[in-house]
Amino acid sequence: MKFLPVLLLSSILLSGCATTYQNSGYSGGYSETQLDENVFTVSFRGNGFTAKERVADFTLLRSAELTIQSGYKYFVIVNSNTSTSNSTYTTPTTSNTTASVYGSGNYAYGNATTTTSGGQTYNISKPSASNTIVCFKEKPKNGFSYNAEFIFKNITKKYDIKQPAQ
Repeated sequence: MKFLPVLLLSSILLSGCATTYQNSGYSGGYSETQLDENVFTVSFRGNGFTAKERVADFTLLRSAELTIQSGYKYFVIVNSNTSTSNSTYTTPTTSNTTASVYGSGNYAYGNATTTTSGGQTYNISKPSASNTIVCFKEKPKNGFSYNAEFIFKNITKKYDIKQPAQ
């Protein structure tokens, strides 16, 4: 049980980067659920180093990529949600005492110094977003729609993602 804080801190340090554009895993990523032939819910979950803007962009990117992969050109967001889960982590505290004592006759004299370290509390915010999208082969005449190819090109360029649409 003594190793749990060390293991937790090690995993935080090793994953000390914002979530990359990837399939959902330990440090976050995207996932989707197909609700109908042309309807999907797309989600992206970031880690504690991921900005809300990045999460929103990657949710939009996955929506565009999924639209293209499914043989469509346009999509409409019919529902959108964002949230942030907040937690804290407090590092363990340790105290070290150094002392010196000297004696003379029936008396002893000394001094001691105690140094305490640790006990810092870190706030961890993990943003997430989801879009429910409807995909179309032709641009819908009513309302706003996204051009999937345009979104895909611009967001992959913004984040320098070297991944072609499949």
